[in-house]
Amino acid sequence: MNPTIELLKSHRSIRKFTDQPVSRELLETLIEAGQAAATSSHVQAYSVIHVKNPANREAIAELAGGQSYVATCGAFLLFCADMKRPTEAAERTGARVVRGMTEQLLVASVDTALMAQNVAIAAESEGLGLCYIGGIRNNPQQISDLVGIPDHVFPVFGMCLGYPAHDPDVKPRLPVKAILKEDGYTDDRELVAAYDETMHAYYQSRKGGPKDATWSRNLTPLFDTKLRPHMREFLVKRGFEMK
Repeated sequence: MNPTIELLKSHRSIRKFTDQPVSRELLETLIEAGQAAATSSHVQAYSVIHVKNPANREAIAELAGGQSYVATCGAFLLFCADMKRPTEAAERTGARVVRGMTEQLLVASVDTALMAQNVAIAAESEGLGLCYIGGIRNNPQQISDLVGIPDHVFPVFGMCLGYPAHDPDVKPRLPVKAILKEDGYTDDRELVAAYDETMHAYYQSRKGGPKDATWSRNLTPLFDTKLRPHMREFLVKRGFEMK
């Protein structure tokens, strides 16, 4: 493997950070690397808010589900899907802009995720650790109000960045055969069953302490309830009517 692939395969979520700050110069370099990601039709439908205010960081930590590392990491970023900038830019040229299309929601969400993953890889190449914070969507309206996010923009997730203060194990992924299918979709129940055994062994031996769990069992709370049902109403209020 080349160094880039080795770096990608060594990813772990980092939730404990040293007190060393992330410099503004490095942060801007990471964002530039993020901007180099693919973007649909060069729309660049994203904005990133660097939340520095300690009180706001504490509030977001609680609103995101009590994730204290939001407040203690070296830098906390909010990645936002942004259709405000491109639609307003088009309007200034005289375009009769149609807003609220489902495709616009998808484009902005995908653009934001691609951009953020470039930031993540660049950060890890510089010795930083990171953790994505999907809990932002627990209370998206309160967080939007806190940092002044306008209509036609919504926070997709956060990212904690900093210098690692622990060294967690790399979590096993599904086997490639379950993901890479030839010529059509194929059943992968046997591969999932084998992967559950792999994950059970991982949880029993991991550095953070043993846990009696498998991949399939960990999915239960995600799918046996209506997860974040408020998101549709929130997105409609943001101007993403999903027409």
